[in-house]
Amino acid sequence: MDSPGCDPSLEGIEAVSAAVLAMSRPLEVREVLRRITASARTLLGAEYAALGLPDDHGGFAQFVVDGVSDEQWRAIGPLPRQHGVLASMLHDREPTRLKDVHTAPDFGGWPEAHPDMTDFLGMPIMDEDEIAGALFLANKPGGFTEHDEALLRILVAHAALALGNARLYERSRELTLSGERARIAHDLHDAVSQKLFSLRLTARAAATLVERDPARARDNLAEVARLAAEAADELRAVVVELRPAALEEDGLVATLASQTQVLDRAHSAAVRFTATGVRALPAGQEAAVLRVAQEALHNALRHAGATSVTVTLTGTPGRGVRLTVADDGRGFDPESVRRAGRHLGLVSMRDRAAAVGGRLSLESAPGRGTLVELEVPGA
Repeated sequence: MDSPGCDPSLEGIEAVSAAVLAMSRPLEVREVLRRITASARTLLGAEYAALGLPDDHGGFAQFVVDGVSDEQWRAIGPLPRQHGVLASMLHDREPTRLKDVHTAPDFGGWPEAHPDMTDFLGMPIMDEDEIAGALFLANKPGGFTEHDEALLRILVAHAALALGNARLYERSRELTLSGERARIAHDLHDAVSQKLFSLRLTARAAATLVERDPARARDNLAEVARLAAEAADELRAVVVELRPAALEEDGLVATLASQTQVLDRAHSAAVRFTATGVRALPAGQEAAVLRVAQEALHNALRHAGATSVTVTLTGTPGRGVRLTVADDGRGFDPESVRRAGRHLGLVSMRDRAAAVGGRLSLESAPGRGTLVELEVPGA
């Protein structure tokens, strides 16, 4: 009697489960398409796989392949058009399974550098009642079976959900970036533009005093220099937020260390950073920690009049991290701020914490500075 580990149906379920997990994380659309294609090829043991999302002009908005090298793909040439077997796949809700694709009525041949294909299995990707794309597999030793078709049908159903999630993820990122841009634009208007306006007026006053009151003119020019330096500091701080070091390349600790160093140079306040026992976290969690730290630093340096800000990042026993941002600024009454509708970014910080399963707390009082603490669990 065969053992349970040799049961073909169980192996199929495990293979589908592995494929679904591989493409179920919140990723950009292109990466989800790549994972779907690679998972399908591995699941069914095919030599080649491709996935196409059509555009409205007879071509493909996105088209990814697996099993073809970069050199081969470049030699094949431009993306395929919606014709032949590909076109029929985008108009037929039923799968297409062929022992030899050359015999298909719609087959129109390959480009010269295209690898030859024989047995073929194609499956539409449905978005409710519409065909959103199609997944194609070719060249499986022994040919594709009904069992393969059933497995691919299950995988494609999950692929449609993963693709929808990826589109929502990209949209949420766009909205987040839009909100960040709006806040930075507000900062520029409130801080830099006002200083530049004052600088221009002071420079004009100095020009009128050069001959009749040189001493006052020198004082005004000194003020111009001071305002120009402050405006430069504000711009440097904004640039840090616009172009943070890439978390994917440098990691959370290096990114925070770099940003606090820049802020320490750009502001009169002393900004210090320490990190102890921090392990790498998933990208979404690291991004949330970074943005909360940026928001807390922004509040301390722009609003609180702090002379000292300390940022600490500590690993926790559950392989998560604890972030603390403490300043010696003027502080505030959190309840009064909430009632007045001036959130100082608190809503944004709490939303970011909640989105990754974290916990955010804030302690502050007039004249006693502010402490922001964020704890994020491990993966």
